[in-house]
Amino acid sequence: VQLQACGGGLVQLGGSLTLSCAARGNIGTIYTMSWFRQAPGNDRELVASLSGGRTTYRDSVKGRFAISRESAQNAVNLQLSMNSLKREDTAVYYCNAVGVGRNGSATYWGQGTKVTVSS
Repeated sequence: VQLQACGGGLVQLGGSLTLSCAARGNIGTIYTMSWFRQAPGNDRELVASLSGGRTTYRDSVKGRFAISRESAQNAVNLQLSMNSLKREDTAVYYCNAVGVGRNGSATYWGQGTKVTVSS
């Protein structure tokens, strides 16, 4: 499975941005897709996750972010719609997929896309 994320950039405080992640390859094995982020000096943290139609969000983004997934021919597109952006949302955002692997489960990461929120 290959993940390619895009959509990051510079956005004003309170603005909106949508991130996209295209998953290609053995996508039929994927059962969970997520967005993580990592701010400078911080650990990588889970932002939102989608598994079996159920979504979960970290508390700080609830009501502002929305994760969604669309299927296309030979690909899956994962999106993260971000609204009312705050300075603390500044980070590199990574898409993540977990699927069935040879020894149980396999985890895949995209390359990261940077989001900067400025005033």
